Amino acid sequence: MGSEVFYRKWRPQTLSEVVGQQPVTQTLRHAVESGKIAHAYLFCGPRGTGKTSMARILAKAVNCPNRAGGEPCNACDMCRSVTEGRALDVIEIDAASNRGIDEIRSLREKANYAPSLARYKVYIIDEVHMLTEAACNALLKTLEEPPPHVIFVLATTEAHKVIATIISRCQRFNFHRLRQTEITDKLKLICKKEGIRIESGALELIARAATGSLRDAENILQQMIAYYGNQIELDQIQTELGTSREPRVRELARCVVSRDVAAGLRIVNSLNSDGIDLRQFNLGLVEYLRGLLLAKSRCEEALDVTSEDLAEMSSLATNAPMDYLLKAVKSFSSIDFRSDNYSALSLEMALLDCALSSQAGKEQPIMTTPPEVVDAPEMTKPPEGIGADAPVAVEPDRVGTEDDSEVLAAVVASEIPSKDIPQDIDYVRSRWRDFIKSLRGEGSSGNLDAFLRSACDPVALEDDTLVLGFYYSFHKEKIEDTKYRHLVEKKLKEVFGRSYRIRCILVDSKREVPSQVRTQNPVIKAALEMGARISEQESLS
Repeated sequence: MGSEVFYRKWRPQTLSEVVGQQPVTQTLRHAVESGKIAHAYLFCGPRGTGKTSMARILAKAVNCPNRAGGEPCNACDMCRSVTEGRALDVIEIDAASNRGIDEIRSLREKANYAPSLARYKVYIIDEVHMLTEAACNALLKTLEEPPPHVIFVLATTEAHKVIATIISRCQRFNFHRLRQTEITDKLKLICKKEGIRIESGALELIARAATGSLRDAENILQQMIAYYGNQIELDQIQTELGTSREPRVRELARCVVSRDVAAGLRIVNSLNSDGIDLRQFNLGLVEYLRGLLLAKSRCEEALDVTSEDLAEMSSLATNAPMDYLLKAVKSFSSIDFRSDNYSALSLEMALLDCALSSQAGKEQPIMTTPPEVVDAPEMTKPPEGIGADAPVAVEPDRVGTEDDSEVLAAVVASEIPSKDIPQDIDYVRSRWRDFIKSLRGEGSSGNLDAFLRSACDPVALEDDTLVLGFYYSFHKEKIEDTKYRHLVEKKLKEVFGRSYRIRCILVDSKREVPSQVRTQNPVIKAALEMGARISEQESLS
């Protein structure tokens, strides 16, 4: 017979052995000791946090004839039968595969029979949120008025999917994810009992990879033992998990904080060249950046790190504004490696996104010339891709030392019209089609551009207010809605490089909004002065 897996072999057998759920264990221990047992319990929480184990311990405790202090003795026939899974009066049901009304009706019928040997018949229903609506309704009456010899223990990882009428009939207990120190201590105990020699740092790495699930951590540990035997080193765990506590996580975090793009890109590419799992590395980076954010917020108690690591993180966090750290966490945590085949590009873009955001509050982004034109006297030919009207300022003492982020900021800024460039209604009309195209995909239905295309024209520009003439009240009222108005004004700033407020008016027809460019034609201008009017304006495109 094969050896038993760790999560079953080392499953807790008493309430005191359950890791990390002290509020729950203490409450249940007092209830058993005082004899005030509820007829139904609901255990909610993430996977691998002890819900089913707690349910089995409770089943033993309420039926153990020799219990003491609310704990089962684990020596009597009843306790051993429950531990070995052969107790007739402790029934476990997987609601994921027994979710229909017929199974629940069968349960209700059998629940009326008295226990065979035990004092209480205990039903443990796992993943109860998977029951169908009809099955839930069938269970309700039994939960509300169960036979005196029946106890229900319902377990779920998604409490929000359990109907309110079932929740209201149960005593609810919330299980939380385990702290890394709690998981590490349990893994140390297992290794000691199993005769496994493993570095403490390796156990901490396993605990971190388990993300609060003790069962996951035990499975990872057993997998490592199967691979490497009874002698396991830190670098072996790092290799298998594709993650690392090597300085490159912290080094890249320092580059993000200091906005050192060049050094950051070198680190990312070294990771890619070394075959490091970028997804796992990014998870470690996000966790470290989160730690910096918490350290900056003076919320050190939320960090599960050593005092040395905390001191280092606090020192690094002092060099970055709170909003910048928040931007960094958002940028790297939003990376989805499923869509880009683990390319380093996602990390590089997140790094650049953070660096460029540091220039957002500046009125005039710093521009610089390429290194090859350093010897030019004062003003040089602008880099290719930058408009001829965009000045390129050279500061001799800074040439060659400028951050890559400032260079990129200059290129991006050059494509946006400067606030100093005069903009009139004709300029707005000349770029109106580009503006409409930029609205594609915007709005709750992604069709905001449809409410402006062929439905209105820019009529006038009054200081910082753009007047839009609409032909139908439906489109006008739609754009006047606060959420759509905000999107339009935001996109106007992106396209035209300055903030515009919009004012919507109704006009009789499209023919009454002729282009000023057309009216400047001498022939048309003369005709208009003689009383003529433009009856149709043909599109020039």
